[in-house]
Amino acid sequence: MSSVTSIIARSAVHVHGSAVRTKNAIAVNPARSRNAIGARCGSHRHLSARRAVKSLQMPNGVSRPQSYGDRKIGTGAVASTVLYDMPISNNGARVRLIVYWKGLESTIRFVSPAEMGGLKSDEYLALNPQGKMPLLWLSDGQALPESEVIAQYLLDKYADVGPSLLPDTPELRAKANLATRVHDVYITNIQGTMYRGPMDIKERADGIAAIAKQLTVLEDICEAGPYFVGDKPSSADAALFPTFIFMTYILPSKFGWEDVFTGKPKLKAWYENMKQADAAGARVFEEVNSALQDWDAGGRWEKVGVTEHVKDTTYVWKY
Repeated sequence: MSSVTSIIARSAVHVHGSAVRTKNAIAVNPARSRNAIGARCGSHRHLSARRAVKSLQMPNGVSRPQSYGDRKIGTGAVASTVLYDMPISNNGARVRLIVYWKGLESTIRFVSPAEMGGLKSDEYLALNPQGKMPLLWLSDGQALPESEVIAQYLLDKYADVGPSLLPDTPELRAKANLATRVHDVYITNIQGTMYRGPMDIKERADGIAAIAKQLTVLEDICEAGPYFVGDKPSSADAALFPTFIFMTYILPSKFGWEDVFTGKPKLKAWYENMKQADAAGARVFEEVNSALQDWDAGGRWEKVGVTEHVKDTTYVWKY
């Protein structure tokens, strides 16, 4: 895992839920007192906080997640490590699964990027120039982007907390790493063909075909024992499961697939275990699936051109 680099705030620092706009760049350090920063940097400007998610109905036996953005940053009574994320993010859900499995909710709080003005705001870009989520803001002021980097950091930092999320043998660990690699290299760069637009129709059709191919690749890797590579969860489950929530929601309803798991019994058994038998998995399923339902209610697939594209039968959409 690459080392964590310190991020220099170009435009804002969050202190007690506020944004401090500086005349001169200073290192992000939420541990400093409000008075000390105010004396050095001048006036404070409060950013409006918007609640990022509606209240979710949890399955029986699954606890309700705390709402995003409902507590201020930096108070002594709550954790000072912040995950900037939203429920619709499958990459963010990878990190949330690890947080839930390890019981880190008193240590890491979930905050919507909207509290900082959004992903493309100057404040957020000062912490992550890529303008992507998730982003983990550490208590010492360092900002850590990229979901797999954050995941591996948490496994290392909290190795002695909760389950290790590491398979037992070198061979199983290699399989977990391979599954994660397939996901990150060959699926995340084309997953947008399921829900983004405008997009060239051939590009969309090629992307859907590539997703079908990678499902076959993952079926060959999967152990389904009942987790992806054995009898306990690992970081591979965290990487893959949220993206499969996207696939199982979108591909049948928008592209006409009869079943994402046709001819893939191991993937089907693994997915059903994650969705129904694993409490953290069921929790993430509700978060992501509810957000996808909101997209649907807002007419997303009509707006981005998917509905019109699928009418063109000169392209293959069903696999």
